[in-house]
Amino acid sequence: MQLPREVIVGEGVIERVAEISSRLGFTDSALIVTGLRTWNVAGKTVRGVLENGGLNVETLTVESATLKDVEAVEERIRSLKPQVVLGVGGGTKIDIAKLSSARQGTPFISIPTTASHDGIASPLSSIKGLEKPFSVIAQAPIAIIADTNIIMQAPHRLISSGCGDVIAKFTAVRDWKLAHDEKNEYYGEYAASLSLMSAELVMQNAELIRPKNEEGLRVLLEALISCGVAMSIAGSSRPCSGSEHLFSHALDIIKPNKAMHGEQCGVGTIMMAYLHGANWKRIKETLETVGAPTNAEGLGVTKEDVVKALFTASSIRPERYTILNKLNLSLEKCEEIAKGTGVI
Repeated sequence: MQLPREVIVGEGVIERVAEISSRLGFTDSALIVTGLRTWNVAGKTVRGVLENGGLNVETLTVESATLKDVEAVEERIRSLKPQVVLGVGGGTKIDIAKLSSARQGTPFISIPTTASHDGIASPLSSIKGLEKPFSVIAQAPIAIIADTNIIMQAPHRLISSGCGDVIAKFTAVRDWKLAHDEKNEYYGEYAASLSLMSAELVMQNAELIRPKNEEGLRVLLEALISCGVAMSIAGSSRPCSGSEHLFSHALDIIKPNKAMHGEQCGVGTIMMAYLHGANWKRIKETLETVGAPTNAEGLGVTKEDVVKALFTASSIRPERYTILNKLNLSLEKCEEIAKGTGVI
């Protein structure tokens, strides 16, 4: 069970990166993995603070999230042999830093500049070019430094996407329990409870999650970090990723780069909650409150895309048993569900 040793959330906490690195025993060298834009947003500051703390710091800028990028970072880790790798940026930069550092046995610190999904704290990475369209096990960050001043500067759409990813835990946990009841799959009560509590926290505080509201952002960050911890405890993505994530992965294949991961998961959760007989209307209302899309139009896809994604979702990970496997929906039934929930 890999868990973060330090979690720092708040205004201006990026200035504490050298202090935290030192406390963790990293006083000699570090490699920062960031993007062109995120270098200006936070990478520059992180480098300056670490250098002032006496560390020898190197920076590598990546612009996509492919296997090639991971290999480039790995090559740099092998040549520099840094004590720690810091991922500074959004989900893609953190995923690259996380997977490359894990492959090279180097500790990793997560410094998110957005709160768009639970990858900021999870032990998993999602990389294009792997044989699977979903996340693979990497390593949990040894520390998470989430500066709300920086994250609040990102477009609100990224925050509402993060809410969609947290709310997805309602159906993910139901799918996990279903797999336990019907297929005798391992089910961890503690990890499941932590995941559900995170989703409930966001739903109860949805009114606070509005542009430039630090209190609402803190609620979301704490929920996203708790989801990452739940996956570390479970040893898999099960407490946080179910049929709604399979719908999102299917949509990525059918219509790539149309909407954000958390946005797609949120819409998927509406339909999967309907299938589970859960309160899908409350989920839909919460997504509307935080400004996340609730239908095909909001995702920038067609009705046909949604129906096809719902129909093919169960084939994305055949080994992962969900409500979609149990019900084995026809194309007609998929259309009926999407219409019944107002998704199309």
